[in-house]
Amino acid sequence: MQHALPADRKLFRELYFRETARAVRYRYALLVLDALTLVFIIATSFIERTTAVEVADTVLGLVLLAEFYARLRANPRPWHELVHPASLADAVAIICFLIPALGAAAGFLRALRVLRLLRSPRLLNRLARDFPGFRSNQDTVVAGTDLLVFIFIMTGLVYETQYRFNPQIADYADALYFTITALTTTGFGDITLPGRTGRLLSVIIMFCGVTLFLRLAQALFRPAKVRYPCPTCGLQRHEPDAVHCKACGQILNIPDEDS
Repeated sequence: MQHALPADRKLFRELYFRETARAVRYRYALLVLDALTLVFIIATSFIERTTAVEVADTVLGLVLLAEFYARLRANPRPWHELVHPASLADAVAIICFLIPALGAAAGFLRALRVLRLLRSPRLLNRLARDFPGFRSNQDTVVAGTDLLVFIFIMTGLVYETQYRFNPQIADYADALYFTITALTTTGFGDITLPGRTGRLLSVIIMFCGVTLFLRLAQALFRPAKVRYPCPTCGLQRHEPDAVHCKACGQILNIPDEDS
């Protein structure tokens, strides 16, 4: 006999896993919260660490902590959720927001949550239903977001590892400038990362950045295909006018874009 769920856990499961109107609004609100968090991290790198900024860090940390708790409470296997790499990165970011002396040092790790969200079939299906432009350009949007998140993470890593002792890295703008020049392998040389750690970080930016650029270019220029799971073999991508699945020959009934 199954026990009835506590009221709060029932609510959280609805918000995170069901498709009710308020659950959809809640998940879109989380996307906005993530975006505002990243904007806050960038903006505060340009200003002095005052008491007001530290209070704002703490308030934001409490909001993120409440969301983190709700996510764990909603999950049928909370410990499995807790040890997920993205959740661990979330926990580190939240701790940094809650401890003013750390100055939101690893807050940029919150961006990893965006990557995880864009691997969620539930969110992708919702975005495809609500935004026709996303539906027709899903691969390009996901590849572009992957690249932007990578740039943000690397920019944050460069800034946090360099600004205390490298006079060339004073804020996120300097860190972003170096990240872009390294990622594109332009390497102007006016900003460098000293030491072995700096060189290794530069190599990571160049290697991973080129890979993500190629993936984005592939998504932009390969022939357009539609997503429709074949009922027999499960193949997802087909030509827009396909009648049969090219993998197994099953007859397809791909709906028109406007249907």
